[in-house]
Amino acid sequence: MKLVCPRKEFFEAVSAAAVAANVRTSLNILQYLKIEGSENSVRVIGCDGEMWVEREMACFISEPGSICLQAKLLNDIVTLMPDGDIELQTLDNGGVLLQQGASEYRMMSLDADDFPEPPTFGGDGELKLQMGLLRKAVDSVIYAVTPEQHKAVLTGVLFSYNGKTLTLVATDTHRLAVRKIDQEGIGTSINAVVPEKALRAIKALPIPDDHDVEIRFGGGRLGVEAGGAKVVSQLLAGTYPNWERVVPSESTRAWLVEVDQLTEKVKRTMILARDNANRVRFKGANDQILLAARSEEKGEAKEEVSMVPSNGEVEIAFNGKYVQDALGAIEGPGVRIEMTESTRPAVFRPADDESGYFCVIMPMALA
Repeated sequence: MKLVCPRKEFFEAVSAAAVAANVRTSLNILQYLKIEGSENSVRVIGCDGEMWVEREMACFISEPGSICLQAKLLNDIVTLMPDGDIELQTLDNGGVLLQQGASEYRMMSLDADDFPEPPTFGGDGELKLQMGLLRKAVDSVIYAVTPEQHKAVLTGVLFSYNGKTLTLVATDTHRLAVRKIDQEGIGTSINAVVPEKALRAIKALPIPDDHDVEIRFGGGRLGVEAGGAKVVSQLLAGTYPNWERVVPSESTRAWLVEVDQLTEKVKRTMILARDNANRVRFKGANDQILLAARSEEKGEAKEEVSMVPSNGEVEIAFNGKYVQDALGAIEGPGVRIEMTESTRPAVFRPADDESGYFCVIMPMALA
């Protein structure tokens, strides 16, 4: 194989496919990317055994062929190269030579025949919506996905569509993020849990925000194909918990606060709260919220922020990081925090309540 292509486009393809490469696997081939040159294009494919990311780009191919190169090594090299054409060719000894001007890198390679090709997908259902809307919806909930791998079904985002409303849900059992999109006719009924890693790869696809993207489901996997790029991923198995039972059915107290003001004050109290499990105390007093945090070794922090209360005399503690994440997903200027008492979950939602987004946060002990 021998090819010449612009460094910038090749880097974009390599970095996208490298997201799927599995550097921790004992299966060596999954630590590599497949590079395949044919006719006037090159395909770069990464796989971790459950997800495939493929990017195709125009390229000058003087000798067709395919090879596998270590994902991290290749990505590190092309990341630091300047823009300009690069040349990649296989060597007689089985290795590969990457050149740009006087720069030369010789890399070991593996046989491309051993690399798993992306499987077929689709056939059971599909969703079609604007890429910008999908990115915003995913961003508004993905922070609540659990990092704990033993809670497998919670390591992804629930996609549920009933023909009228698309609902995205994520939870780590300490908080719950929900985004609803009321839009008829965007697909068939869907109830699937999409891995976080796959959603991040889909978000990065080279699709403008104002273009539609179609996600196809079938055979226990999903797939997206557009703009010379493809993402195929296994769906998460298992039954997603009944998240609606966690959402408080009513509230007796509320605080209406400016998002930027509360975000700024929480960020500062977190300097000390980090030493105490991120615990920040919130106390409603007249038209102020008093924020407090402490560190046994460093000291105490106190802040105040103005608010409009509704029976707002209550003291409650939250993980400050969770509050920051919930506020970060609110697009409008105000947030409404709905509560009942200090031991019950609170709901954070936009003050105008028009985006279909809310986050339920479990409180921490005040002590």
